[in-house]
Amino acid sequence: MKQEVSKEVTAEVLVVDDDPRLRELVRYTLTRAGFSVREAGDGKAALVAIRVRQPDLVVLDVLMPELDGISVCREIRANWDIPVVFLSTRAEEVDRIVGLDLGGDDYLGKPFAPAELVSRVRAVLRRSKRAAPPPAQVDAGGVRVDVTVYRAWAGEIELALTRTELRMLHALLGAQGAVLTRDQLVRAAWDGPHFVADRTVDSHIRGVRNKLRAVGHDPVETVNGVGWRWRT
Repeated sequence: MKQEVSKEVTAEVLVVDDDPRLRELVRYTLTRAGFSVREAGDGKAALVAIRVRQPDLVVLDVLMPELDGISVCREIRANWDIPVVFLSTRAEEVDRIVGLDLGGDDYLGKPFAPAELVSRVRAVLRRSKRAAPPPAQVDAGGVRVDVTVYRAWAGEIELALTRTELRMLHALLGAQGAVLTRDQLVRAAWDGPHFVADRTVDSHIRGVRNKLRAVGHDPVETVNGVGWRWRT
């Protein structure tokens, strides 16, 4: 079956890879799917391109000259709020976990099917929606959070959450079943740029889950190697 070409531009993607043939393949694939595509041949060029104009998403190779993908991702997370999809031949489990823990939103190994790349990019853009935070009042599965008054309830029972726990719970409910990484939860729970240890995030999540379990709820699901989501 002939692949249909989308005529509507849905988002701009910056493709960063030192292999020009792969960049051409990714550009062709994403353009046909309706994306606007820019390219960069190394990490330093990628950061320059982002400073000129922020894309909606970055497809980022891990192993590159000048500046590797992990370092570029760290720089992106420190300065911008842009989703990142890692692309690399290093697709072992440990590399995926490292990439996601450092702020990547997804990780696709080479070689890849073009249709899978398009699907991953669309999924990350759908669940990130970073420019549109959840409303102040969210309600899911009998649990309600209102950040205007910093209160939360499970049914009619008010939950004794800390400020950080409440903001994490608010983010999980507002994500509507999408997986949130540690990095996303840190941005939701702390104002401004912060370095927060993984154990600290894990501890706050345990606090949320324990307080929900105490009143008969346990809708927070761990997605191993990625993060957490609210079971809808």
